Amino acid sequence: MTLTVLKPGPLTTVQDLGRDGYAALGVPHGGACDPLSLRLANLVAGNDEGAAGLEITLGGLALRFDAKTTFAWAGATMQVTLDGAMLHPAHRYTAGKGAVLRFGFAERGARAYLALAGGIAVPPILGSRSTGLLAGMGGFHGRALRRDDVVECGRAPRQVPGVAVAQPERGEHLRVLPGPDWSLLGHAAQRQLLSTPWQVGLASNRMGMRLTGAQLECDASDSLDSHAVMPGCVQLPPSGEPIVLLADAQTTGGYLRPLVVIRADLWRAGQFKPGDTLRFAEVDSDAALAALAAQRDWLARVSRSLAWEAR
Repeated sequence: MTLTVLKPGPLTTVQDLGRDGYAALGVPHGGACDPLSLRLANLVAGNDEGAAGLEITLGGLALRFDAKTTFAWAGATMQVTLDGAMLHPAHRYTAGKGAVLRFGFAERGARAYLALAGGIAVPPILGSRSTGLLAGMGGFHGRALRRDDVVECGRAPRQVPGVAVAQPERGEHLRVLPGPDWSLLGHAAQRQLLSTPWQVGLASNRMGMRLTGAQLECDASDSLDSHAVMPGCVQLPPSGEPIVLLADAQTTGGYLRPLVVIRADLWRAGQFKPGDTLRFAEVDSDAALAALAAQRDWLARVSRSLAWEAR
């Protein structure tokens, strides 16, 4: 089965859950900026939750199905239509040959995920089908989709349409833990970092969200020796305006790391777009582990429920 891109939107890429175990070689983890929405779309479509799908940044994608296809989408709030009929997120649908799927521009959130039954059939590189834009690696020829691209999908068992799941709420807070360099901030800067309503800047991308709203002062030099970083690290560059690292974050850096977004909220970080406002909410390690366990339990319940529906 194939689909043809009619309009690619600002940035549409093939993504799965990323590449584990290659950071020591300088390879970013990559994968979906909102892994929870990709997992959900895949489960609803009848796939393994780690199958490759399309990450649609800010909307604007239009494509044509070249054969009968089962699919689902999840993530940002957008007007999504199939041959003009409105579609809901986290619902399973079937498109006929020649049907056209259109994503309007994001009203709330930044990224939507389209899962096709059988997944996107691009060759895996280092164990992942994700697109690494900076390296031109993986995904669809290592790049974002363009008009007239023909994307191949895998084969999947017949799925019955009509399945639906409620999406989780994003909210306006990111829960954080103190980072390795938290103590290098003065008390005033610590309070300001946690109390400021930060605005997501225009220079944000899949590597990180650049925040504006205050200029923090720290009690350390402008930079440190190079050290490991990963998605979720909050860096503080010399400008005093934080950067929240996202899926395509580099593997090393030299800026202060005052905070780390908890793993259960990484999907939320991937759904803020330029102009949005966010706040940091400090939690302890017990709360962070409990949030991750609750998220995993929710996904497991969704998976069991969908498996029951398929019987």
